[in-house]
Amino acid sequence: MVQKSGFYEIAKQAMLTPEEAPVMIKSKTANPTTIGIPKETTFQETRVGLTPQAANLLIANGHEVIIEAGAGREAKFYDEDYKNAGAKIAFSKEEVFKSDIIMKVSFPSMEEIGMIGDGKTVISALHLPMLKDEQIKLLMRKKVTAIGFEYLKDESNIYPVIQAMSEIAGSASILIAAEYLSNINHGKGVMLGGISGIPPSKVVILGAGTVGQFATRAALGLGAEVKVFDNSIYKLRRLQNDLGTRIYTSIMHPNILLKELKGADVAIGAIRAIEGRTKMIVSEEMVMEMKMGSVIVDVSIDQGGCFETSEVTNHTHPIFEKHGVIHYCVPNIPSRVARTASYALSNIFAPILLDMGECGGIKNYLWDREGVRRGVYIYKGNLTNMHISERFHLPCKDIDLLIAAHL
Repeated sequence: MVQKSGFYEIAKQAMLTPEEAPVMIKSKTANPTTIGIPKETTFQETRVGLTPQAANLLIANGHEVIIEAGAGREAKFYDEDYKNAGAKIAFSKEEVFKSDIIMKVSFPSMEEIGMIGDGKTVISALHLPMLKDEQIKLLMRKKVTAIGFEYLKDESNIYPVIQAMSEIAGSASILIAAEYLSNINHGKGVMLGGISGIPPSKVVILGAGTVGQFATRAALGLGAEVKVFDNSIYKLRRLQNDLGTRIYTSIMHPNILLKELKGADVAIGAIRAIEGRTKMIVSEEMVMEMKMGSVIVDVSIDQGGCFETSEVTNHTHPIFEKHGVIHYCVPNIPSRVARTASYALSNIFAPILLDMGECGGIKNYLWDREGVRRGVYIYKGNLTNMHISERFHLPCKDIDLLIAAHL
């Protein structure tokens, strides 16, 4: 009993002892940043890097978002939407490019690079095949840190931007083919997939990666007969497992491929090169053997295309006919569905931008996130991408050593 009364006495004294005022814990966003979203100037680029919802999330966490007037209009995000989300609407491009971080979709032009302040951060696509050495040299002179988002990797060791855009391109490619099979678009008047009593249309897909997989899903969903070719047994096996159903798959034997192309209503080019140009899989002679009015959608055209007859087109004039076959060779298919594509990009970039603030800035963030570090091609004015270095004969430095030296 003595022990019990002693315990209560101690507890009573503790209750009467004045407590220190609780220490206020600062937000992890120790250094809030200004994020600028300029209006895209690249031909037929309709996507925007951040949606109003993502802008609101960043603003709620202490960041400032400045967006150029009309930047989201093509994706049906209006200035009023961004204003209601708390973003500042800028009516001059120069004001946007004064931001700490510039978030773009396409690579900045020379004029835009000239507006970027020294030491700022630029996040955009790199577009390596279309890159010019004067653009890289000017970015280096301005001591910027530049990140090419197609080279980012996530925790699953995949390229999230490429994955998202490939999903869109794969699904859209089948819908595009269906449009141009209809006679309203000067096609042969065939319904993709057919109906009861009428055999399904035949779709040949070259490539079993993400584009090929989502093209296969879309084609099967519309009832088409699908045959997939790839030189990777692993990819073909993965495709079968992911689909959960057995479909025709084959290695790219020229004779077998030609036989299937002869009977195909649609051929989808979904080959992606790790570096450089895609391999030419289908020769002009093979295209000449295809049925009159059949449709080719060459999703690989942004890397040169995998059909010998492919030529770059655009959203205004998307098709041409060669040897009686309709060719669709627009390199930026996700811009057809700009709103969906913008949401996909925003879902990737908003968490990255939030994490940068929580880490206390881009330097600490890059040190902690190897996947994002892979996308850096210029760090504080130093070129860190070996491919760009070899192409333009510029000195290249190791980014890990550069970041360690600045810690």
